[in-house]
Amino acid sequence: MAALLDALAGVPNPGEPVPQLLTSGQPGPQHFAALKAAGVELVLDIRDPMEPRPFDEPDVVRQLGLEYVNVSVRQGALDDAMLDRVLDVLRRHEGHPVLLHCASANRVGGVLIPYFIIDHGMTEDDAVDLAMQTGLRGADLLEWGLDYARRKTGGQ
Repeated sequence: MAALLDALAGVPNPGEPVPQLLTSGQPGPQHFAALKAAGVELVLDIRDPMEPRPFDEPDVVRQLGLEYVNVSVRQGALDDAMLDRVLDVLRRHEGHPVLLHCASANRVGGVLIPYFIIDHGMTEDDAVDLAMQTGLRGADLLEWGLDYARRKTGGQ
């Protein structure tokens, strides 16, 4: 969906790793308006609410009529509950246009590893490669996602 991805022009690390799932770093208010026009229904923000931002994202998103969900993914405090919540939101909106973002897409890549493995049947290598293309850079996030996926699938 080129129109979906076009709505993220100028945002760090934009991508559509699987159909209808857009990923990126922090969009600006104009990007949310473009995403709404392109058909996005939900914004899943995995930044901590206390992270500095130049605008009130929840308010901007809700004023546009989009659903806004925040799951705070904080490095140094990574746990299964965070991943469970992110994956639940993604699963409930499967097949509908969704934006999943953090500040740079590093955390996005980490939370998507188990989604790619569990929900899309990818191998670990393919999931990690795609997560890195999405923006993953942190080894702790990579290991967190892989460990979760292994435990949930009975893998090694």
